[in-house]
Amino acid sequence: MARPVQELTVGELAARSGVAVSALHFYEKKGLIRSLRTAGNQRRYPRDLLRRVAVIKVGQRAGVPLAEIRAALETLPDGRTPTVADWARLSRRWRAELDERIQRLVHLRDDLDGCIGCGCLSLKVCPLRNPDDRLGEDGAGPRLIEP
Repeated sequence: MARPVQELTVGELAARSGVAVSALHFYEKKGLIRSLRTAGNQRRYPRDLLRRVAVIKVGQRAGVPLAEIRAALETLPDGRTPTVADWARLSRRWRAELDERIQRLVHLRDDLDGCIGCGCLSLKVCPLRNPDDRLGEDGAGPRLIEP
C-alpha cells in the first residue's frame, strides 16, 4: 500500500499548483514560500504549501504586488498555511486597493470614447492625459502616465 506523500518535490509542487518551477524558486527567493532540504540538498515542500501558493496566485491575478502578498503572509504565525479565516482577513486588506483600481479603470473606460478619434493624445485638451486642463500651463501634450 502506498504511503501518503507528506512532502513534494519542486516538480510535484509545480505540477499540482500549475506554477512553473522557476516561479516557485522565485517565490522562495522572495520569501513567499520556504522549502526543506534533503541530505542531497534537494528541495522538499510540505503538502500544505499548495494552499499558500494558491493564495499567492490569486493575489497576483488580482494585481496585488508580490511585496504586499509577502507582507500579508508574514502576518501568519510561523509562516503557516492560511486558513479560511486567514484568507478572509488577508483578502480584506486588498479589497480597498482593488476597488480604487476598478474605479480608475471605469473612469478610463468612460473617458476613452472621447479620445478614440484623435489617437495621438497630444492635443492641448485631452480628457485622458490632461483632464480639466490642469496641466495646460506646462504646455501642450501628455504630462503624466498615471493621474
